[in-house]
Amino acid sequence: MEQLDRITVNPDICLGQPTIRGMRITVSVILKMLGSGKSTQAILEAYPELEAEDVQQSLKYAAWMVSEQIYRIPVA
Repeated sequence: MEQLDRITVNPDICLGQPTIRGMRITVSVILKMLGSGKSTQAILEAYPELEAEDVQQSLKYAAWMVSEQIYRIPVA
């Protein structure tokens, strides 16, 4: 796994959800914004304390998490 040094998990911040650099901005908020069609620039404008690398690492974190999941799909 690539180093994800901007993604932090602290049980005292946002109920332990992954956040960006310990701020109260969760990875899921960034991913939802991207999923709804927002650009990186729009996210940075909405959250000026973020940097482009924060958005990139959010995507990398999501890809890493999904790759760790194994689901059995029933055969019809």
